[in-house]
Amino acid sequence: METGEEFGPWLARQLKLTGKTQAELADELELTRAAVSAWITGRSTPRPAVMEKIARALNTDVGTVHTRTTDTQAGLPITWYHRPGYDDGGRDLGNAAAFAFDADVQVLARETCQNSLDERRKETGRPVRVRYTLHELTGKFLDDFRDAILWNDLFPHYAAVSETAAHQKVGRVVDAGVRDMYEKGRLILLRVDDYNASGLTGDDYADGKFAAVVRRQLESLKSGPGAGGSYGLGKATLWATSALGLVLINSTLSEPHEGRTERRVIGRLELPWREVDGRTYAGPAWFGRPDPDTRNAEVARSWWADEKTVERLHLTRESDEPGTSFLVVGAQDMAGLHEDDEKDADAGDEDTRDIGRMHRRLVEALGRDFWAAMTGGGGRLPLLEVFVRAMRNGEVVEEERQIDPSVEQPSRTRALRAYYEGTTVDRFTEAGQVVARRVPLSLPLSGGGRGSHGTHQAVLLVTDSATDAEQKKNGRPNQVHSLRGNRMTVKRATVPNLPLGTNPFQAVVLVGEAVEESTPFARDAEDFLRAAEPPEHDNWKQTEELTLRWSPSAYRRINALTTEVNNAVRELVARPRRGATEGGEALRSALTVKKKPKAKVPTGPVVPELDGLEASIGDAGEWRITAEVKIPRGDEIVPMVPVAQLDVRSGGRPRLDWAELVAVEGCEVENGTLRFPPGTRRARFQGSTDVTSHPVKATYSRLVVELRTGKGE
Repeated sequence: METGEEFGPWLARQLKLTGKTQAELADELELTRAAVSAWITGRSTPRPAVMEKIARALNTDVGTVHTRTTDTQAGLPITWYHRPGYDDGGRDLGNAAAFAFDADVQVLARETCQNSLDERRKETGRPVRVRYTLHELTGKFLDDFRDAILWNDLFPHYAAVSETAAHQKVGRVVDAGVRDMYEKGRLILLRVDDYNASGLTGDDYADGKFAAVVRRQLESLKSGPGAGGSYGLGKATLWATSALGLVLINSTLSEPHEGRTERRVIGRLELPWREVDGRTYAGPAWFGRPDPDTRNAEVARSWWADEKTVERLHLTRESDEPGTSFLVVGAQDMAGLHEDDEKDADAGDEDTRDIGRMHRRLVEALGRDFWAAMTGGGGRLPLLEVFVRAMRNGEVVEEERQIDPSVEQPSRTRALRAYYEGTTVDRFTEAGQVVARRVPLSLPLSGGGRGSHGTHQAVLLVTDSATDAEQKKNGRPNQVHSLRGNRMTVKRATVPNLPLGTNPFQAVVLVGEAVEESTPFARDAEDFLRAAEPPEHDNWKQTEELTLRWSPSAYRRINALTTEVNNAVRELVARPRRGATEGGEALRSALTVKKKPKAKVPTGPVVPELDGLEASIGDAGEWRITAEVKIPRGDEIVPMVPVAQLDVRSGGRPRLDWAELVAVEGCEVENGTLRFPPGTRRARFQGSTDVTSHPVKATYSRLVVELRTGKGE
C-alpha cells in the first residue's frame, strides 16, 4: 500500500505548481498566513473541514488532499522541454556515448541486466528480478500511445532532423524510425523492469542516481568493487536501441524523495542539433512537469504520476517493490540481421523490428551472459531472476519465460552448483564430475610500485559436456567463462593447444568475490579486474584505468592468470599416456632410423619465420590466432614483431591493434615484441585483435599476419 506524503512538503509543492503564494491561499481560505505557514512547516495540520476548502482552492478532489499519493492536476501541465541551442553556435549531432554501442538487443540485455545486478538490494537477501517485455503497437493502441507522449508536439523536431538525415548518422537512424512507424503502422516498445533494486533515488539535479541516469553523461555511481559498470556508458544502450532516441522512465524508490516513493516518471529524448520555427535546439529534451523554480518554468523535471497516466504510457509496474522501469520507444535490433540464422536468411527477412527474433535473441544473450548470477546451491541463493515475454496490442504473443540456467548453460551450471554444494573432486574418474583447482592471481602494488600486493586464489571448475544435447546448448566446446563478484560472464576464451582426442569440456573461473567475499584479497582482485575491463565489460586487459592506477605492465598479471588456467585445464583433461610397450611406442622401438649428420651451425643473427597459423573469430568479433614460428640454427635470434593486417585488393593493408599477445612456448612477449632464448628452434604464440581497431567486422574480412623486424613498421 502506498504511503502518502507528509502534508507540509506536499502542500508547498502544490502551491508552486499552481503558482500560488501562502498569502493567496490564506486569503482564499479566509485564514491567516501564519496558519498556512504552520501547515507547511509541520507544526500543525488542517481540520477535515478545511481540507475540503484546500481541495477547492487547488482545483482537485478532497481525496487527493487526504491521501497525498499524487500531485494535483492543476497548474503547470506535463510537457516537453527541449534544451536551447548554444549561444556560441556549437552543435551536438548526437549522444557520443551511444556511439559506443550497436543497436543490439543483446548488448542492451547485457548492460541493463548488469545495472540491475549492481543495484540489487542486498539487505533483503533476495535476488533482483528483471523482466523484458517486447510490445508491438498498431492501430488505436499506437494512436493512444502517441497522444500520451504528446507526439504532435514532438513531430516538428523529428521533421527537422529528417531534413538533415543525409548528412549525419543519428539523423538517418531517426528518419528511418519515423518512416517505419508511419509506413508500416506500428511501433515496438521494449520495456525493462527490475524489482528489489534501489530505484532512481536522489534529487532531479543534484548528485544522485536519478541525475546520473537522466541528466548526465558518463557518470557512474556504482558502489563497491563488485559492481559491473564503471564508465557510466551502459545507460546509453537504452537510447542506442531506440530508433526514435526516446526512453520513458517510471521508478519506485527504495528511499523517499519529497516524501514519496511510487511512480516517479520522466522521459528523455536524444536528438541531434536542429532548428524548428527559427529557433535552434542543442539536442536532448525531457518529458515532465515544468519546474517553477527554473527561469520561466521552462525546464521539465520528474513528476509523481497517477495510475491512469502510467497506464497510458505503458509504464504500470506489477507491485510497489522498489526498482525502475525503462521503456525504449521504437526499439530496433540492427545486429539481429547479422546472426547466423538460416531460416531468416532463406526467407529474406530483413526486419530489424521483428519481435519474435528479438525475443529469441534476448533469451540467448541473457542465458549466455548471466547463467552464473541465476545459479544457486549449497545455501547460496541466486542473485538474479530474469523473465522475457512478447505482446501485440495487449495480447500475449510469446508466453512469459523465466530463463533457466540449467537449460541455457547445462554444463557450466552443473559445475557452479557442485562448487556451491561442496561436491567437486580433484581428478576426473567418471563422467559428469566437476574438478576444482585453485589458480593464483598475483596482484600488483598500486602506483607502479615493484613487488606484489598479495596473491588471490581464484577457483577453476572443469566439467565434461556429458551429452550431445548439452554440447549444443553450451555453445562452443572447450571454453573458459571467467566472472567476478556480480557473476556476469566477463571473458570467454577457448583453451589452446589441447591434447589430441580431448573430450569436449566446459570450464569456469571464479575470481574475487565470486569465490567468496571472505577469500583473502577478494576485494582487491575485484578492484583490479574491474579496472581492467573495457566499456563493454567483455575482457580483462590493459586499459587506461589500469595504467593510471597500477602500471603500463599490469596486464601481465592477468596474462599470468590466463596461463595458469590454461595449463591447469590441459593437465586436468589430458588422457593418461600409454606405456612404452603399447601402440606407437612399441612400433617405434622396433624400427631403425638412420640419423642424419648434424648440420653446421651458421654464425650471425638468424631471422625467425612464420611456419603455421590458425585463426578464428571470437564471440566479441575479434580475430584470435595461434601462430607457429620456425627458427633457423644460429647463435643469435632476431626479435620479431607480429603484425596483423586486413587483406585488401588494392592499396595498403589496414593494420589492426593487438588486444592481447601471449607467449605459449619457446618465446617471451615484451611490449609487443617476440624474444627467443638462444638455441630455440620452434616457438608458439597466441593473440587476439582489438575490435575497436577493425575498420570492418571480422566476418567481412580476411586476416594477414606477418613477422617483422625492428618496430614492425
